[in-house]
Amino acid sequence: FFGENKGLVIAEIELATENQPFDKPDWIGREVSDDPRYFNACLAQTPFSRW
Repeated sequence: FFGENKGLVIAEIELATENQPFDKPDWIGREVSDDPRYFNACLAQTPFSRW
């Protein structure tokens, strides 16, 4: 991301099933899929730097 969302990194992984095991890299933080603050439309209106 750039501008007021600079520094934010959102990673996505696609698995065959929701419970499929995978090796999570150390740099990945918490799950944010259901947090509307991370939706693109919300980030455009209320950037990450303002939280």
